[in-house]
Amino acid sequence: MSPSVNEDSLAAERAGGQAVTISGVTAGYGDRAAISNVNLTLQNGSLTAIFGPNGGGKSTLIKCIAGLMQPWSGGINVFGAPVGDFAKRVAYVPQAEQVDWSFPISVDEVVMMGRTPSLGPLRRPSSVDRDAVADALQRVDMLDLARRQIGELSGGQRRRVFLARALAADPLLYLLDEPVTGVDPTTQERIMNLLEAEAARGRTVVATTHDLACAAQRFHDVVALAGRVVVHGKAELVLDRAVLEETYGGHLVPLPGGGVVLLDDPHHAHGSHEGHE
Repeated sequence: MSPSVNEDSLAAERAGGQAVTISGVTAGYGDRAAISNVNLTLQNGSLTAIFGPNGGGKSTLIKCIAGLMQPWSGGINVFGAPVGDFAKRVAYVPQAEQVDWSFPISVDEVVMMGRTPSLGPLRRPSSVDRDAVADALQRVDMLDLARRQIGELSGGQRRRVFLARALAADPLLYLLDEPVTGVDPTTQERIMNLLEAEAARGRTVVATTHDLACAAQRFHDVVALAGRVVVHGKAELVLDRAVLEETYGGHLVPLPGGGVVLLDDPHHAHGSHEGHE
């Protein structure tokens, strides 16, 4: 069954309105730090985009919050408790490049994985779980492909399936790594509408992105990350030239009408292939 309302209330009460609190976190791979001395607080119900250059630490930060990486130093609290205490109420959606699409599993089986934390290791899915999966697939307009093998889908369809897996978990916190990168405008619109709806009902949504226009137009708050937090504030900051210059190293070319092209960001025109940060 779904986690209880009491558990939701306990998480919110312990957090005091704060979904994620990051204090002095440094983390990386091998002997190279990807993020250094990160301090950040994200409020319950916020819809936050994390943007910055390749290697700036976006994926690393998301993984640390999700409990998939252990920081070298500093601490992270999720809903007022150490990472892991409310693991059942956190949904992580990885980059598309990190998924083995050849694995013989159907769309509805992928989405049922979102129910695993509440199911436990031995219990079989109930009608409640199956209904939750069907509802999640309906919300991403993928119910008619429920029995299709995941590898047979297009890139945009795959993104929608993994979002459905997160929706089926009914989390309090969504952590999404590049959810709208490399998808068509219609799929991007559908995904963002769902994320906005989740934030509107009090869920906290954190997503990394290379799409600055999407960050400015569809998110409430943004975090500029370049190994450290450059700025955290309202979404319009993503259009601030000084913020962009500091975040991307100043390699900007003005466009007619006041826009900019980021020369050192290959994802301006192409999909993300970010990998380890």
